[in-house]
Amino acid sequence: MRKICVVLSLLIVFALGAIAFINIKLGGIIGKISPVDAASSVSLVAATDTLKAQISQGVFTFTNLKEGVYTVVVKGNAPYKDAVIEKVAVKDSATTDLGEIKLQQ
Repeated sequence: MRKICVVLSLLIVFALGAIAFINIKLGGIIGKISPVDAASSVSLVAATDTLKAQISQGVFTFTNLKEGVYTVVVKGNAPYKDAVIEKVAVKDSATTDLGEIKLQQ
């Protein structure tokens, strides 16, 4: 009886270990702001979490995102207005391309 308990315990430990190391597939969001110098920052909001991305020549990238729905907030430099893009969906292992985001004056 004791051997059976030990064997079952080991099987449970190995099963939990195998589940813990399953790869989580992560996605991303990319986009381009125009005019190139119109934005000071880009943020990604999901529930209570906020991420910021670097802007290089108008292009920004968010990587390693879990599947879900996000809001992208672009802070414009004067005289440009801020832009908010809601309900941006990220799927497993896919990168969502927002294309060109034109900031208005």
